[in-house]
Amino acid sequence: MKRAIYPGTFDPVTNGHLDVLNRAVQIFDEVIVTVAVNSSKSPMFSLAERMEMLETQVKKIGYKSVTVESFDGGLMIEYAVRKNATAIVRGLRQMSDFEYEFQIALMNRHLSDKVGKEISTVFLMPNEKYIYLTSSIVREVGKLGGDISYFVPEEVQQAFQKKLQT
Repeated sequence: MKRAIYPGTFDPVTNGHLDVLNRAVQIFDEVIVTVAVNSSKSPMFSLAERMEMLETQVKKIGYKSVTVESFDGGLMIEYAVRKNATAIVRGLRQMSDFEYEFQIALMNRHLSDKVGKEISTVFLMPNEKYIYLTSSIVREVGKLGGDISYFVPEEVQQAFQKKLQT
């Protein structure tokens, strides 16, 4: 079985994230969407809220081969080994993403050699209509009162509006 890890902070999950997930599902037998805690970021949504948003979308779309888990600390490559994954999926939107992701992929390759299990990094591009889309931009547009309905699923938009009211 080919299992992949699709890590991210997903703050919030966007249609671009879901597009990459859909592409991963077509390639791998199983995909574990891993909601990461990133100490260098201050998320708008809690870990539990981000996981719930993703679980709602996975259920709504009907993915049988996708699970949502959290990851808090340690190396992603070690997590992938524990989960018996063959790949880590990363979304690429632009060339600037590639430079950063390429460095991470090379480091993960080095680290996977050290743990004795080859884990590949697979780069997937979202549909071109999501090429410019980031969670940071969605948060900024939403906080400034802009319409984010094109960028996120309806349930995420509702959660966003509720979050702004608190």
